[in-house]
Amino acid sequence: MTRYVIGIGANLGEPEAAVAAGARAVAAIPGVRVTAASHLYRTDPIGGPDQPDYANAAVLVETDLEPRALLDALRAVEAAAGRTRGVRFGPRTLDLDILWRDGPPIDEVGLVIPHPRLHERRFALEPLLELVDDRDLRAACAALPPQGVRRLGPAATATMRAIFADEG
Repeated sequence: MTRYVIGIGANLGEPEAAVAAGARAVAAIPGVRVTAASHLYRTDPIGGPDQPDYANAAVLVETDLEPRALLDALRAVEAAAGRTRGVRFGPRTLDLDILWRDGPPIDEVGLVIPHPRLHERRFALEPLLELVDDRDLRAACAALPPQGVRRLGPAATATMRAIFADEG
């Protein structure tokens, strides 16, 4: 089994509910087991057009799926949630990214792990660092400005983590 951290974000409709639904959908992918979930965060959009704030979180998963198969499954979850790809850094109903894996880096066409802009994105690093301890990523996060990342309160976090309370 290989461990991965999947970043989850949304900023259209009800973003917090979309992130929770995204986490449940990741857990429902055959061959994927969610072992932990981060707190839920509210973040300012970075780049792209004028748009609402994002809700962000991350889940730690274990799977025997090959990295490309996992990415394809995540893209199918996004599509089922109404995700369309058009405007770069534009608003999203659901965004699922493979941020990290417990293994060597991958750099293939359409599949780069760790995520190629991970070191620049506090909204991805903060939830990830709740799930895995990585000295280099922790240093990268510490060097970034706040970027409008705010951890949400206990009720939001309880909702996110309750998704997996009966698993594992």
